[in-house]
Amino acid sequence: MKNLVPGVRNAVRAVILEGGRLLVQHKFYADGRERFVLPGGAPEGGETLEQGLKRECREEIGADITVLRLLHVADFLKPRETDPVTYRQQVEFLFLCQLPEGYVAGNGPHPDKHQQAVLWLPVAELCHKNFFPGGLSRLLSKPIQAEPVYLGLIE
Repeated sequence: MKNLVPGVRNAVRAVILEGGRLLVQHKFYADGRERFVLPGGAPEGGETLEQGLKRECREEIGADITVLRLLHVADFLKPRETDPVTYRQQVEFLFLCQLPEGYVAGNGPHPDKHQQAVLWLPVAELCHKNFFPGGLSRLLSKPIQAEPVYLGLIE
C-alpha cells in the first residue's frame, strides 16, 4: 500500500453492551467531522493486552472494567492526520467487557484527543452513524459469536 508508515501497532478495544446499546466515545474534529469509536488504545510497553485495555478504559471512560473474553482480531489500515494522508497498520483486539454496577457514562480523567463525550449508542443505529471503523458497525450489529473470529482486513 502507498503511504504506509513502517511498523505495526497493536490496539485493544472494549465492546461493552447493555440493553441493546453499545458504549462509545463521541469524538469531534476541527474540520467538523464526528466519529463514534470503541474505548481503548495501544498497550504500553510491558502491559498485556488486558492490562492495557483496563488502563485505557480507566483513562477514557472512568471505569474499572472486567474483561470477559476476546471477541475478534482484525487488521486495520488507520488513516493518519498527515498531508498527504499516511496509513498505519493496526492489529485490533476486541474484547467483550463489563462495567461495574452503577456506572454512569462520562469522560474519564484522561480522555482521548478529540473525545467530547462517552455515551450509549443503540446497536440498531451503528450502521447509520459515523462509527469508526465502519467495518465494525456491521459486525457489532449482529449477535456475538461464541468463538473469537479473525476478521482479516477491515475498512
